[in-house]
Amino acid sequence: MNLYQDYIKEIESRKEQGLHAKPIDDAALLSVIIDQIKDADNADREDSLRFFIYNTLPGTTSAAGVKAKFLKEIILGEAVLTEISPEFAFEQLSHMKGGPSIEVLLDLALGDDADIAQQAAKVLKTQVFLYEADTDRLKTAYENGSALAKDIIESYAQAEFFTKLPEVEEKIEVVTYIAGVGDISTDLLSPGADAHSRSDRELHGQSIFEHNKEMQKEVLALKEQHPDKRIMLIAEKGTMGVGSSRMSGVNNVALWTGIPSSPYVPFINIAPVIAGTNGIAPIFLTTVGVTGGIGIDLQNWVKKKDEAGNTIMDADGEPVLEQTYSVATGTVLTINTKEKKLYHGDVALKDISTALTPQKVEFIKAGGSYAVVFGKKLQTFACKTLGIDVPQVYAPSKEISVEGQGLTAVEKIFNKNAVGNTPGKTLHAGSNTRVEVNIVGSQDTTGLMTSQELEMMAATIISPIVDGAYQSGCHTASVWDDKSKANIPRLMKFMNDFGLITARDPQGNYHAMTDVIHKVLNDITIDDWAIIIGGDSHTRMSKGVAFGADSGTVALALATGEATMPIPQSVKVTFKGAMRSYMDFRDVVHATQQQMLKQFGGENVFQGRVIEVHIGTLTSDQAFTFTDWTAEMKAKASICISEDETLIESLEIARDRIEIMIKKGMDNDKQVLQGLVDKANARIAEVKSGEKPALRPDANAEYYAEVVIDLDEIAEPMIADPDVHNDDVSKRYTHDTIRPLSYYGGTKQVDLGFVGSCMVHKGDMKILAQMLKNIEAQQGEVVFKAPLVVAPPTYNIVDELKAEGDWEVLEKYSGFVFDDDAPKGAARTKYENMLYLERPGCNLCMGNQEKAEPGDTVMATSTRLFQGRVVKDTGEKKGESLLSSTPVVVLSTILGRTPTMEEYEAAVDGIVLTKFKPSEKQLVM
Repeated sequence: MNLYQDYIKEIESRKEQGLHAKPIDDAALLSVIIDQIKDADNADREDSLRFFIYNTLPGTTSAAGVKAKFLKEIILGEAVLTEISPEFAFEQLSHMKGGPSIEVLLDLALGDDADIAQQAAKVLKTQVFLYEADTDRLKTAYENGSALAKDIIESYAQAEFFTKLPEVEEKIEVVTYIAGVGDISTDLLSPGADAHSRSDRELHGQSIFEHNKEMQKEVLALKEQHPDKRIMLIAEKGTMGVGSSRMSGVNNVALWTGIPSSPYVPFINIAPVIAGTNGIAPIFLTTVGVTGGIGIDLQNWVKKKDEAGNTIMDADGEPVLEQTYSVATGTVLTINTKEKKLYHGDVALKDISTALTPQKVEFIKAGGSYAVVFGKKLQTFACKTLGIDVPQVYAPSKEISVEGQGLTAVEKIFNKNAVGNTPGKTLHAGSNTRVEVNIVGSQDTTGLMTSQELEMMAATIISPIVDGAYQSGCHTASVWDDKSKANIPRLMKFMNDFGLITARDPQGNYHAMTDVIHKVLNDITIDDWAIIIGGDSHTRMSKGVAFGADSGTVALALATGEATMPIPQSVKVTFKGAMRSYMDFRDVVHATQQQMLKQFGGENVFQGRVIEVHIGTLTSDQAFTFTDWTAEMKAKASICISEDETLIESLEIARDRIEIMIKKGMDNDKQVLQGLVDKANARIAEVKSGEKPALRPDANAEYYAEVVIDLDEIAEPMIADPDVHNDDVSKRYTHDTIRPLSYYGGTKQVDLGFVGSCMVHKGDMKILAQMLKNIEAQQGEVVFKAPLVVAPPTYNIVDELKAEGDWEVLEKYSGFVFDDDAPKGAARTKYENMLYLERPGCNLCMGNQEKAEPGDTVMATSTRLFQGRVVKDTGEKKGESLLSSTPVVVLSTILGRTPTMEEYEAAVDGIVLTKFKPSEKQLVM
């Protein structure tokens, strides 16, 4: 059986799932299809033509190379087809986005046939995905006197690829669909359990709304009733897209409600419209921009005020909300892109100018942010080649500079890394700017999508601007099943070839490393002035400023070494008082959120802003625990301000861990890891000498708000509770309900405990070992009344624990210890009351492989309490994921319930939980 017959067999199999043929990305298969097209008598010729024209992926896929070559043969008359004329062949090339298609178009434009050259030039003028090899060819031809090359370059200088696009519609009619009440996690739009299928867009599309067929039918019914309108997906009384960035979530929404990007590329839709009462989560909103979509902050529910203007509170002390206008499912609204207002009929409901800034309108016009980014680079190349100033075609970047005003930490980092802004001009928050990116991270459940995005934008090698980039294997670490075996090696090879350091070696020369990506990125960030982009919302480093991003933005950063965004406002967080000896630093993290909400009357001032954490004295591992949680605070990013001595220690830790990676054989031909070691040593020398101290904001910097956390108020462990039974469904699963341990009275049943995820570090593992020894000493033995799953975040931690004797302690009390030589081939569905020592990685926190048993109450150190993430509901009981410190989790599994304060204090007696003490030094300049 040949490749084509295998493909037909796969198509028949997919029909049983209600799916169409999978898009073709393989050169060998397309070559067979082309041979059948050339054979006029071939029985499969008609189907082969259809596959060639409508079902071949563009960009730099191997199939795209074969397609472009055949189209070139048709244009040159070397192959003659009735169904594909030379004109149609040019049209096909125009939709292939770059890579082989650009190479063919340049061959034709710079060839000897004048008529063909003119046609090729006409198409080239519409293209933006050109790289150095392409522009170098054009530049050389121009310098050698080619009039056509000059014509193309002049077109690029005027950005005609953008200016000649149709203008954005003045009025966009939408029909509303309320996808949920309260915050909507991206898990609803793209469930973690379906991560394996994200690169198969049509298959993954079936998972939207967590496979809720009724909701899917409702969306289809709305589309049928309103064929001339777009559907606006809404989070009523909540924020849309909290949690992960999930390009796959936006892809799913676009697939069901958006517009096809090309008639010749299946299942890739753009321009979704989404909204939330409290807007869109910052990372998710960036992802919407990638597809040229619109994200609207509805504010259709507001806090009710009394006659004196005070907020009216309910019996639970929560603000009472009242509706200002309805967006009930089926409501027809109009987005006026000129007036930048949302209308219901003739009534203007809301100013939505923040959703339709000049830059965002450009994304909409261009069909996504990539085209704008590449367009600007192409225009800059053309103008430089011609020796002219860049014409003002795109909306000018907003540059805000306040004379006499100092800079926050994020403002300083952006000013250092900015490119393309007015030379010498200092930029403050609100300015739009392009910045160079130092570190990039790709994780494994979105990595295949990132690789597809790189192929789509015709990128073949990492930008030399990037200091280092890493492809993780942590999200698929728990279970090495058939899906992982099929996807992950392919991903690792692609990324390794592209220039990333990869968790798995495609050649198998070093041990697979399933370390949690955020931990690795935290270690390879060796500059407190760095900008980091990572394919996960928890890209929140203790050094530099890090932004979680969708798979496409990660691809863009890898390909160009740049990111474009406004400089965010900052909120300054300082600390006073002292920690009690029995408190864990995780309690400081939760108390920060609780005290902030209390200080600002329930308003989350962190949302969409940078949290500038004036800790000063915590080294990178512990400081990361704080910055990591800021994703749950709905912050855009966070920055940890350190004393010089603390920064030096953190950089030394990072350098030493990178050297371990080098010893394992993980460095590549370009010696990226060695380069990071050299940069770390250089930065350490700068700080030690006083040449360039640790990053600090200016004393006269301006903040959106300032929050002071009183450590004296933290008298007992703090727990983030999903509050699953709250009568107001909008207040469930929000991360905002922070409760003291005593709230539960030592009686709440706990069915499973989890110590793991990016929120823990080596210190947590040592605390666990010491607690087990304490409990044995107090009770004579260690008996678990609930299962305890432990997943160290990195192999380095395991190695260090082994060297220090703690791993031996953990093995003594465990009933299961991971074995890399025989990794699990299937997810665990039942747990016994014992300790499980799992492979380093995300484990239960990711929710895509293993979960707690449905209906369980879980006590975890992780970050996710969303419905269905760690534990699903049953018909009788809602699953709960309560988030707390390692000591609380461990003790809860020993007792099978939440502990009392007396039990807790006894269990942690003699253990140094944290040495945290606020800095007494000035952390400003």
